[in-house]
Amino acid sequence: MSVIYLLISISIVVAIVFFIAFVMAVKTGQYDDDYTPSVRMLFDDELSKEKKVSTDETVVCNNTIVTKDSNQLNN
Repeated sequence: MSVIYLLISISIVVAIVFFIAFVMAVKTGQYDDDYTPSVRMLFDDELSKEKKVSTDETVVCNNTIVTKDSNQLNN
């Protein structure tokens, strides 16, 4: 029975050590995302085009532009 108490206490100590290491890594910026901001600028044009399409109420299907206002098909 004393072996169980020893193993439980050792596992608690190891868990506390890993938790402290995790907190220190987070505080020092180990998990900061440095890659996404540099790639986000490449997709800014696509995001602005999607916003323009949604505000103009224009739909593009199979290389055909359909506008809500005119209800005409433009190639």
